[in-house]
Amino acid sequence: MPDIPNLNEGLAEQGNDELFEARRFKADPGQSPIRIDKFVTDRMVKVSRSRVQNAIHAGNILVNNEPVKPNYKVVAGDEVVLMVADEPRDFEIIPENIPLEIVFEDDDILIINKQPGLVVHPGVGNYTGTLVHALCYYFQGQRLPIKDGHEHYQPGLVHRIDKDTSGLMVIAKTDMAMQSLSKQFYNHTVKRTYNAIVWGQPDPADGTVTAHVGRDPYDSLKYRTFPEGDYGKHAVTHFRTLEPMYYISLIECRLETGRTHQIRVHMRSIGHPLFNDDRYGGSEVLKGTIFTKYKEFVHNCFKLIPRQSLHAKTLGFVHPRTGEEVFFDSELPNDFKQVMAKWRVYLNARKGQIQQEIADSDVVYDDINHMNLK
Repeated sequence: MPDIPNLNEGLAEQGNDELFEARRFKADPGQSPIRIDKFVTDRMVKVSRSRVQNAIHAGNILVNNEPVKPNYKVVAGDEVVLMVADEPRDFEIIPENIPLEIVFEDDDILIINKQPGLVVHPGVGNYTGTLVHALCYYFQGQRLPIKDGHEHYQPGLVHRIDKDTSGLMVIAKTDMAMQSLSKQFYNHTVKRTYNAIVWGQPDPADGTVTAHVGRDPYDSLKYRTFPEGDYGKHAVTHFRTLEPMYYISLIECRLETGRTHQIRVHMRSIGHPLFNDDRYGGSEVLKGTIFTKYKEFVHNCFKLIPRQSLHAKTLGFVHPRTGEEVFFDSELPNDFKQVMAKWRVYLNARKGQIQQEIADSDVVYDDINHMNLK
């Protein structure tokens, strides 16, 4: 059995779809009350208490099938289960010729513009066809460094983004680059902005969302906010509206932290789910008119961008060798451009009518207000 893989500081903006049981412990009948972190640490080898505490905060350690707080005390008869994000399995990475859009490369780093639909590294249900397979092919046997605390099948990966999120990623080619970039990500000094299409118009147009983000205890496929901070990890997202379009908006998000699904969860929590984000409710018609033609228009837009509308647009950091700040920018992907162009045409064709529609409660609905926005 593995110890506890992937339970330390998470990689940014990419979650796994399922959790798998790694270890199970049953407290003895004579067990006296003992803190959960000490109980687990005493039974695991080469696992620090801080890693166990991070796992507890993330909701990855269950007692009697329920997540617990770090101060929980295990008592006689309790059943403690450690969950991990990756199914325990040994496998070989075979290089695959998958096209990569190279933005920049030198002796230390590689910058790519990841296409939507590309999983970053092997995991449950994705043992082939990932970015890692593409990197192994591109580098033709060249050794890539492994980030401390992560798995052998994540060579070169400093951070990651969701399968269906497009945009910029940095790959470390040397140990020195991996150490430098990992430290910058850990210290939150990397400058990153994302563009997203969201439902509705944020009011105010610019703002900050500060709320802990952690795995939903009732649905392992999702994350959610915990405003009280009892669970999850501290997360901060700054946003500003770039183009308001009544029923949707193009926004920019700047991350202070890099929690799994952070932007998707934070924007949902304030009533603006990402357009066509199936996991967080954005794949329904949430704002607009009740007319059939409007709904058909929206569903046609969904077909143009069959994923959550999120793109990692900019990336800035201190170059690990030169010590100079470097900054990379990317164009919006074609599916973003097509959807935005379609909405502009729709709005221009309905000038003078939309304001009246918004004022007329009989023809306009707002399903966002009926969502559970945690």
